[in-house]
Amino acid sequence: MNFLTSLAVICICALLLGSILSKIKLPPLIGMLVTGIVLGPYVLDLISPSILGISADLRQLALIIILARAGLNLNLKDLKKNGVSAALMCFVPATAEIAGYMLFGTLILRMSLIDAALLGSVMAAVSPAVVVPRMLKLKETGYGTDKGIPDMIMTGASADDVYVIVLFTSLSSMAGGGSFSWNFVWQVPVSIVLGTGVGLAIGLLFVLFIKKIHMRDSIKVILILSISFLFVALEDAVEKWVPYSGLLSVIAFGAVIFARHAECAKRLSQKFSKLWIFAEILLFVFVGAEVNIGYALQNCGLIICVILLALIFRMAGVFLCVAVSKLNAKERLFCMIAYSPKATVQAAIGAIPLTMGLACGQTILTAAVLAIIITAPLGAFLTDLTYKKLLKKAEREQPVPVGAAEDVAAE
Repeated sequence: MNFLTSLAVICICALLLGSILSKIKLPPLIGMLVTGIVLGPYVLDLISPSILGISADLRQLALIIILARAGLNLNLKDLKKNGVSAALMCFVPATAEIAGYMLFGTLILRMSLIDAALLGSVMAAVSPAVVVPRMLKLKETGYGTDKGIPDMIMTGASADDVYVIVLFTSLSSMAGGGSFSWNFVWQVPVSIVLGTGVGLAIGLLFVLFIKKIHMRDSIKVILILSISFLFVALEDAVEKWVPYSGLLSVIAFGAVIFARHAECAKRLSQKFSKLWIFAEILLFVFVGAEVNIGYALQNCGLIICVILLALIFRMAGVFLCVAVSKLNAKERLFCMIAYSPKATVQAAIGAIPLTMGLACGQTILTAAVLAIIITAPLGAFLTDLTYKKLLKKAEREQPVPVGAAEDVAAE
């Protein structure tokens, strides 16, 4: 099967299966993932080797689209508005979950501590693709809006992904070396500072440029993607001399556009939402195609056990965050449920350790796929089932921009 025929079969099957699952209230991305597993080399082997050969690059493209859109929607004012709990939600639940993987990954999966930490950094991100559309629905209907619960969860979900990806970048470098390095202590903050600084500086110049020179939003999207590609290329070029996070630059770049030109950022975010429709298919299909189904079936029991145990740690982390808030017991329980689904980030980075040739790569990829299959539909179902029972409806509904829910739901 040639390149174009494989691409056509991938898109048709993924969209068809995704549409069927959406009819029964399951995330369409599960259908895309299953499509990749079935069409991939370990089952039917119907995907052209020429496509599989560039699948890592295509997944990185999808990740850049995710992060660029996250930056364009990253409103730091929301963190201040929702107080200490919102700020804690950005990193405490993910940190708690990583700690769970470090504990149970070493005890149950017999991984080294570094490999278990790397597994945790892949698994700890919450999925905006599952969470955000549901929080927008709550804002439309007024549930939990009097205490800012939807805003707190949406803002935390975006920042949570940023935090986890920074950790993953640093831990993957350490795992590639095979042992703990004290360089990690200074490399992480330096890569964060440099990554953020470069993204902010280029972002400010970009905003000045688009304010001076009129151009179509489609051209701006192409420029943002091109600059983002250069950020990632710069990371590869300077990694021998200085720690630098190109992915963090992508997020900071988008955040500056939002801060300095919010109206433009919102329009560009809608463009990225449409671009994401195709990128999502590629991302989930290709990560599914990487899964060794034999290995997955042989080891899925222990891996699922670790996933569920680590989720308990995550929920405990969420509870600690909201314990300092004015939320009642039911509202705290809802936050713990709504902040659990995994999907997009796991698909974007789950196969990277395997691509790097790490011994733990197949375990991490299998765990990422199983986490998506288990937590995405379960988290979505429980959120939809419980929000009316656990949250109070505000007397006055909070308006949401027309089309916002549809744009995010496209993820």
